[in-house]
Amino acid sequence: MTKEIIFAGFGGQGVILAGKILCLAGMNDGKYVSHIPSYGAEMRGGTANCSVIVSDDEVASPVIESPDVVIALNKPSMIKFEKQLKAGGLLIYNSSLIDIKPSRSDIKSLALPANDIASECKNDRGANMVVLGVLAKLFPEMVSSVKPFEYALDEAISARNKKFNPVNIATIETAFKKDYTIV
Repeated sequence: MTKEIIFAGFGGQGVILAGKILCLAGMNDGKYVSHIPSYGAEMRGGTANCSVIVSDDEVASPVIESPDVVIALNKPSMIKFEKQLKAGGLLIYNSSLIDIKPSRSDIKSLALPANDIASECKNDRGANMVVLGVLAKLFPEMVSSVKPFEYALDEAISARNKKFNPVNIATIETAFKKDYTIV
């Protein structure tokens, strides 16, 4: 099993953090991982992204040319990264903020109201946590359950922000328990 994933959104949505947390959770589950964040002028307001690979085997190269999964938390990210998705790949897009449908017919898609689910959980900045719960639900071969995310959050979150870990775990769990329709 090898999954190549691109997380993308605007700076401040936590896409870099989500990628890091997925890698740490995968490592906790005994997987090999790779994480390449894209920083720069994009950090607040522009588009930001990271490439993540989770695999049963050692990762030979961290570069992703045609990802298996693209997570787009805003419209510019969907427009930019949908075209890179491999044929038959999955586009998970934040339907809370994106008002267009995917343009390609050779991919699968999931319209995920990530901001709405995060708000349900009293976690208005938790759309990235919603995505992690969805990935755990859809790809149990990548992350076995919600449990590895508890370890990952503890490792990834700074001491001053650890107080948010319980609501982040609750958000991941809520997203994990929901049913989703992939078209």
